[in-house]
Amino acid sequence: MKLRQPTDFLILESLEDKGRNVATNLAAHTGKSRKNINTRLPVLEDYGLVDKIGPAERSGLYEITSKGKAALVYRDQYDEADDFEALIEGPNAADGDEASERASFARGDDENSDDE
Repeated sequence: MKLRQPTDFLILESLEDKGRNVATNLAAHTGKSRKNINTRLPVLEDYGLVDKIGPAERSGLYEITSKGKAALVYRDQYDEADDFEALIEGPNAADGDEASERASFARGDDENSDDE
């Protein structure tokens, strides 16, 4: 996972703060060009950080995923992490340590759902 800073994190922040949106609005919220936003959104989608949603197939409406929210939680560790993707993917990738528990919480995983 190769993120472009600060643009990719600004896109994720905007989607988290303002909800689902299109490139034109994201450009206004982030201060980046629409062309730049349109280039980065498919990359973020490939990484699983955002989803392109309807109503029309070509609408260009995106929303942040739980993995994208976890990426924001660990934004300050992006440059130091050997494998940022493993860090944000959770317990299976990070061997159940405190960092993976925070990523799991950020993604909205419910560890206790099987215990009930």
